[in-house]
Amino acid sequence: MANTSLRGRGGAGSPARRSLSAAARAAAKRSERTERPEGGVPAVVAGRTLRPEDPPPAGRAPEPDWEAPGWEGADEEAAEAPARAPGRRRGLLCALLALVAMLGLVAAVLLALEYRDGREAERARAEAAAAARRAAPVVLSYDHRHLDRDFAAARGHLTGAFRDEYRRTTTSVVAPTARKYRGVVKATVVEPPGGGDPAVSVVSASPDRAVVLLFVNQVTTSTQVSGPRVDLNRVRMTLARTSGGWKVSAVDAL
Repeated sequence: MANTSLRGRGGAGSPARRSLSAAARAAAKRSERTERPEGGVPAVVAGRTLRPEDPPPAGRAPEPDWEAPGWEGADEEAAEAPARAPGRRRGLLCALLALVAMLGLVAAVLLALEYRDGREAERARAEAAAAARRAAPVVLSYDHRHLDRDFAAARGHLTGAFRDEYRRTTTSVVAPTARKYRGVVKATVVEPPGGGDPAVSVVSASPDRAVVLLFVNQVTTSTQVSGPRVDLNRVRMTLARTSGGWKVSAVDAL
């Protein structure tokens, strides 16, 4: 009877053994759920079940499952930064030196051009003044006895449109009047009584163009006057540089 009673209480099919087995399985499931909270399976923490949508328990910060962008390799970049700094400074210094050298070269070229233009302008002043002094007596003089020769010589000192205008004026106006009244005009550039340079002044000059002011006396004789007539004139001549030298491109009586 005693054996029968013992088997009845502790056998595999007894209620007590079945209760212990169920408790063990429940504990194993709770342990498994606590270790694997992912996938929507609730976890047991401090005697209560946590679900994914529940906030984390107080006093425990959630662990991030991501890394801030740029953190990877930050230590390597920080170590390389001091090594790159001297190279950047050297590059900046080289760029500044190149800029200074370029500015110096530009300044030297500009000074050279200015000096060249100044020298050419000074030479143009001298050459234009000499050309005007030679041209004035020829262009402003004529003799009725050899007008064609005089006009041809004058045209040799002229250029451009003024040369053509001079030809038309002398052919249609001056020549007929000079032949009719036997006119003779002799022009000279004024010179100081005690000697010295003729009265010629350069108003402006560039390498290719110049304006010259001259004091010119003209002595005229003809059948219309009883004796020689002297005209004291101020003449402004504009000259241009050509392949044949400085030529007169305009004459204005002032």
